[in-house]
Amino acid sequence: MKLLTLMIASAAVAYGISYVTRKREDGTSIMDDLTNKAPEWMEKGKQYATQTVNQVTDNINKFNKDRQ
Repeated sequence: MKLLTLMIASAAVAYGISYVTRKREDGTSIMDDLTNKAPEWMEKGKQYATQTVNQVTDNINKFNKDRQ
C-alpha cells in the first residue's frame, strides 16, 4: 500500500513539474513568470517583515510600560 501511495505521489509531482515548465504560445512558462517576479516579491516580503517586527516591538514596549 505504501508503494502505491509513493507511486501516486511521485506521478503527481512529475505532472506538476511538467505543467509548470511547459511552454505557452508566447514561448514562456509559469516558471519563467515566477522567476521574473521573485525579486519583486522578495522586496515586498522584506517590507512586510520589517513592518511586522516594528509592530511587535511597539506592542512589547507598550506592555512593558503598562506593567511598570
